[in-house]
Amino acid sequence: MTEGDQAVADRLLREVVAGHFLPTPPERIGLAVSGGSDSTALMALMAEYFGDHPCRPELHVVTVDHGLRPEAAAEAEAVGRSAGALGLKHHVLRWRGWDGQGNLQDAARRARYRLIGEWACEHGIGAIALGHTADDQAETFLMRLARASGVDGLSGMATTRRFDGIAVVRPMLSLRRSDLRGYLERRGMAWIDDPSNENTDFERVRIRQALSALEPLGLDVPTLCTVGQNLSSIRETLDWYAFNEAHDIARVECGDVVIAMRDLRRMQPEILRRILVNAIGWIAGHPYPPRRRAMLLLIEALRSGHGMTLGGCLFTVARGEVRATREFQAVSGATAAPGAAWDRRWLLTGPWPEGAEIRALGEAGLASCPDWRDTGMPRTSLLASPAVWRGDGLIAAPLAGLSGGWTAELSRGSEAFYAAFLSH
Repeated sequence: MTEGDQAVADRLLREVVAGHFLPTPPERIGLAVSGGSDSTALMALMAEYFGDHPCRPELHVVTVDHGLRPEAAAEAEAVGRSAGALGLKHHVLRWRGWDGQGNLQDAARRARYRLIGEWACEHGIGAIALGHTADDQAETFLMRLARASGVDGLSGMATTRRFDGIAVVRPMLSLRRSDLRGYLERRGMAWIDDPSNENTDFERVRIRQALSALEPLGLDVPTLCTVGQNLSSIRETLDWYAFNEAHDIARVECGDVVIAMRDLRRMQPEILRRILVNAIGWIAGHPYPPRRRAMLLLIEALRSGHGMTLGGCLFTVARGEVRATREFQAVSGATAAPGAAWDRRWLLTGPWPEGAEIRALGEAGLASCPDWRDTGMPRTSLLASPAVWRGDGLIAAPLAGLSGGWTAELSRGSEAFYAAFLSH
């Protein structure tokens, strides 16, 4: 490749990555950088493209130190030096929550997303860029294929998702790792090779090795990514039908989702599954849906006229309707201070007294609400509803008919429930 060809290739890399944030980039963009080649290239490409851009956003680099290896702290410092050389601010977040149980990589990934999301909210960062590549997309496809995933799982990682108002963007899903490493080498930029990337105890490492063996058969990275894109189109079609069906048959009532039994029984199982998954995500706030097997058990129970708990939600069948509400046990210990969202979904407004807090109403609180039956809401729904307490004294329970000058509103309203079908 001549110098001219290299310059063109590098320019195209910059335009592909930065193009996901144009024409009006957020005021602040967070770059999740571990120090590996992919995220280091992300940091360099974004810094170069926006270095003299007229609408230059503030770029903030963030590294999560999981504390799982002695070298982790030094590697985070190395990322900081690289960020500083590019004129970027660097932040280190530390996770020390591993208890030795379960899937280490999955626990670390979930902790990483949670810490970065909290950091972004604290710093007013509207978008987070992650360094996943086409190679990661192909590996994820094979991992999910091995688990017999459906259309959603095999569709792969989405380019953009929103979590709690923050856009999570993967601007390099169309790029190969080898091209990004070539870009870094031309700039004399080093990266860190995590030794865990060679540890066959981890599923992704075994899949990566298997992918190398499959390439001569035509099952290479571009092919697997194309299959994932085709399935993504099918997923979007199913979500569109679920969106329209939900608008016709599901109503939102005081934070619950209600569906008539006659409508539930006539729906195609896959469309019903998507509606119920969306209800769980909207009510309980989980970013990941329950497993398919659990959802099929839920559908079977509901169609048979039986209730069930799943994903922090309680499903009940009564008076010809299925109602999805928050499970009391899931919020029994949740508290919120004045002005904060309780259970990440309820905002209470009223004459806030000294020493008060928001907690679930529960049995004791419901006993202090003599008019709760007049609300028309089921008892199970009200038990998990927000109430204002001071010590053991109930001050207000707006949804249970004891307002005391207080109101309760959803931070994610009913339109958010319907819009979530199209958020992929």
